[in-house]
Amino acid sequence: MISSLATAGSSRFMRELAALLDKAVIVKTIQGRKFTGRLIGYDPNNLNLCLADAKDESGSGFARIFIKGNVIAEIIRTEEPFDLKGLAERLEKAFPNMVKLHEEAGVIVVMDRIRVTEEGVIEGTGPTADRVKRIYEQFIKEKKSSES
Repeated sequence: MISSLATAGSSRFMRELAALLDKAVIVKTIQGRKFTGRLIGYDPNNLNLCLADAKDESGSGFARIFIKGNVIAEIIRTEEPFDLKGLAERLEKAFPNMVKLHEEAGVIVVMDRIRVTEEGVIEGTGPTADRVKRIYEQFIKEKKSSES
């Protein structure tokens, strides 16, 4: 039982880390240094990270910086996570009982054939997919205007 919980926790941790890929993060080290940038890669075995377009606390810029996992104290996501659940609820209003949210995979499936992620419609064609795309675009537009 404990082993399965540990495995589930490790698996979820790695999914959360993977969700940070291509997102803006702040990495603080155990030495007190701070780097901001876009996480573009990590090694799951030792949690070494690669940041693109990074800056340190003094403002010095780096095209790429690699940070060893054993010196990382914190990884902080600086942008709000995408509201996949909110989008699923919006889609459910247009397609009652035909929307399935798979949060762990970061995907919404509409009518068992149209797949939507935070990037938009990634699978599916035709008038229904076009309608899903319009709902997605309106959802994004509303989120951006509420942040301004």
